[in-house]
Amino acid sequence: MKLVPLGDRVVLKQFEAEETTKSGIILTSKTQEKPQEAEVIAVGPGGMVDGKEVTMQVKKGDKVIYSKYAGNEVKLGEDEYIIVKQSDILAIVK
Repeated sequence: MKLVPLGDRVVLKQFEAEETTKSGIILTSKTQEKPQEAEVIAVGPGGMVDGKEVTMQVKKGDKVIYSKYAGNEVKLGEDEYIIVKQSDILAIVK
């Protein structure tokens, strides 16, 4: 199966949470904060969304930072994805 986003939606694959701090302290799964960095897996076509023309500014393979509470989490097989609107993406990491 494959996720194909509609409109201005973007499918993201979140990076793994850090298991240790920079000083070497091992974190339990409850204290690990989910990273806000992800890789773009699929991009919708853009077009007219809510009466406004939307051009997609991200592409498959981009590394991005997105809003902390944005999107919907989706599990497809063993993989987990987040589907967000393009406006929830804050920056592209280069």
